[in-house]
Amino acid sequence: MRIRRAFAVAVVIVSLAGASLLAQQNNPQQDRREQERRSQQEQRDIQALVQLVDAVAAAKQPAPTDIAVMWTGNHFVKGVGDATFIPFTLTVDGSKLAAPGVALYVRAVAKTAAAQPAPPASNNNNRDRNQQQAAPMYPWDDIQFLDVPTGGKVSRAMMLKPGEYDLFVAIKEKTPQQQQRNQPPAKSGLLRQNLTVPDFNGSELSISTPIVADSVEPLTTPLSAEELRANPYTFGGTLRVVPAADATLKTADDFQLLFWIYGVQHNNGVPDVQIEYNFHQKAADGEKFFNKTQPQVINQSTLPPGFSITAGHQVLGFLGVPLKSFPAGEYRAEIKITDKLSGKTLTHNATFTVQA
Repeated sequence: MRIRRAFAVAVVIVSLAGASLLAQQNNPQQDRREQERRSQQEQRDIQALVQLVDAVAAAKQPAPTDIAVMWTGNHFVKGVGDATFIPFTLTVDGSKLAAPGVALYVRAVAKTAAAQPAPPASNNNNRDRNQQQAAPMYPWDDIQFLDVPTGGKVSRAMMLKPGEYDLFVAIKEKTPQQQQRNQPPAKSGLLRQNLTVPDFNGSELSISTPIVADSVEPLTTPLSAEELRANPYTFGGTLRVVPAADATLKTADDFQLLFWIYGVQHNNGVPDVQIEYNFHQKAADGEKFFNKTQPQVINQSTLPPGFSITAGHQVLGFLGVPLKSFPAGEYRAEIKITDKLSGKTLTHNATFTVQA
């Protein structure tokens, strides 16, 4: 039995949500204005978090554990220029918070970064006293104030160039405007995560991290910059994705999978790609083939008018199938991509679980 295809195969995505993040991160004038708008309490929270990460990174103190912070997962998608867009999700133990408001600080440090040179010596004591040492620059360095939602899931995103990184995620209770006498110290937590960012800028056939989704929906109203921050799985300003928690779905759900394909050859901007999906079910004695879909074709006959890779459009693979015929269990979706113009093939896997 073949599984019917429920959704369109490909759509045009000209630019990703990461563009707004990159512009926001690299706009010093906007950063200064935002800094000036911070309250004194927020300024103190920022300083406390930066000093905390500095101390932990330098092994001067252990990471605090008052607030448990777990790395739930992330995805890698080609971003703006040579950077990679990385939406990620954290799980924060909100039960430890006196109030939902927190300050969240994310810093990425390249593992190959050279030590910063010391400032040159000078005989001018007055100038030395007045000269402020420049703050270190990091590939990603961002702080936000937010309320931890019920359930503790917080999604945000960053932009990084390909490479190896140490990621520091620090969180602390937001300082209240009216502090009480003998108020206990604010609780905090810190997560350190290794991150290997892939390179999607070469000529080799590659795909983004496949996203197993709870829902995929078009947006009729563009999100604001602040809304995009809180909803990083919004692509091109027109497509909002809700990743399935732990890639776990119900038999009453649809299996929805999407990913972007890079490095395909094209004829005047138009690719010719075939995608095959084979489903395998995990069993006690190994794995067995379960089912497959009809091959999907992405070419001039299926793409919308005006699609052009040379114009910056990206090829999106998208599959939706009902799970009512899938017995409860663990599955592997094998994705085989064939670039018919170059003759290259690529096989990738996405695992998921079906519950009754």
